[in-house]
Amino acid sequence: MFDQARINALPAQDAPAAKGPGVLDGIRVIDFTHFVAGPLATMTLADFGADVIKVEAPGKGDDFRYYPPADPELPAQGAPYLWTNRNKRSIGLDMKSPQGLEVAKALIADADVLVENFSTGVMERFGLDYETCRQINPRLVYCSVSAYGRSGPYADRLGFDPIAQAESGFISMNGYPDRQGVRTGSAIMDISTAMCATNAILLALMARQRDGLGQFLEVALFDTAILMTGFAAMQHLTTGYEPKRNGNTSPDTCPSGVFQCQDMPFYINCGNDGIFVRLFEQVLDRPDIAHDPVLSKRANRLEQRDFLFKVMEEEFGKHPWSHWQPKLRAAGVPSGQVRTLAQALASDEARSRGLVNRIEHPVKGWIPNIATPLRLNRTPAKASVAAPAVGADTDAILHEVLGFDAERIQALRDAGAFGAVAPTTA
Repeated sequence: MFDQARINALPAQDAPAAKGPGVLDGIRVIDFTHFVAGPLATMTLADFGADVIKVEAPGKGDDFRYYPPADPELPAQGAPYLWTNRNKRSIGLDMKSPQGLEVAKALIADADVLVENFSTGVMERFGLDYETCRQINPRLVYCSVSAYGRSGPYADRLGFDPIAQAESGFISMNGYPDRQGVRTGSAIMDISTAMCATNAILLALMARQRDGLGQFLEVALFDTAILMTGFAAMQHLTTGYEPKRNGNTSPDTCPSGVFQCQDMPFYINCGNDGIFVRLFEQVLDRPDIAHDPVLSKRANRLEQRDFLFKVMEEEFGKHPWSHWQPKLRAAGVPSGQVRTLAQALASDEARSRGLVNRIEHPVKGWIPNIATPLRLNRTPAKASVAAPAVGADTDAILHEVLGFDAERIQALRDAGAFGAVAPTTA
């Protein structure tokens, strides 16, 4: 059950600054995606004006619709689904019926982009593989999001975010050295794959402006996960160094890590020598350490981590965060409170950026919303519209996009294009 009182207390979303067309107005996306990586990519396109038509199985829809928490007044619209599918329209199509497939191909024929993240082979079985779709629409940008790519010896493997974290080496790098590595709580491989897919689609649309042709795009979860190991991959390739689990400390900079003041933990990141000097001279009032000829060099500090941490823990423990935070900020030392998610979402920083708000919903009145982090001052994201129920826009899409009249829509419905027809009773 959603906590409606909590939701209603959130600020309503601000209207977009610009009143003109969105940067992607006129771009139509046929969205065959589910779960996170695909839907987040298409949602970003929708945020900036693309008409994203989510094609779903009638009745059931995207499996991600059923992730908790759910509300009895919103069947198949759990909070995680609402997070990944705003600003879209939903059409329910039975892709196993000839009539449903006919409608899908009609949508593809006039689309700019198709995005899918089914298991390998599913789109081929539907008869909607890239080569077939290219014959229907040579201008089509066809983006395929998969676990290990659509070709090669691992194309058949299923994959989810934590599997990519495990197999890429990412888990081995995170956690503490005296125990197994840990996955992140957030699905960061899915999210970063979505970002890569969005970038690839926009690049392909730019290429199409030059030659008028679409193309096939591939973005794989495993490939993105390797990228997300960061510069550690290059460190290994150049030296053979195998990253160790360092907990909250950094193997490259010192002193960096979590420290405890009187009332809460906070993180400090001394990314260069200048920050180190400012920390010990202006914040901790220890110029002797700040200008020590040995400790003033980054490489030497790595060997003296225990000593530096001991000094810092002793000093920081003398005062609360309200004392240290303004001093750290004034000295230009990157630092921040270690917050819970609840604290972060309610923070002054989140509020000042307008990151958390509420948007209208046809059933609940209001639902929460996490604003896009992309800020374009001349062509901003459009006002957010709540994610749709399964097939909520079927008739409107058929009429507005394909020009079908009521008689033809009813004929398709009777033929089972939108799912099984309920039997009538005498």
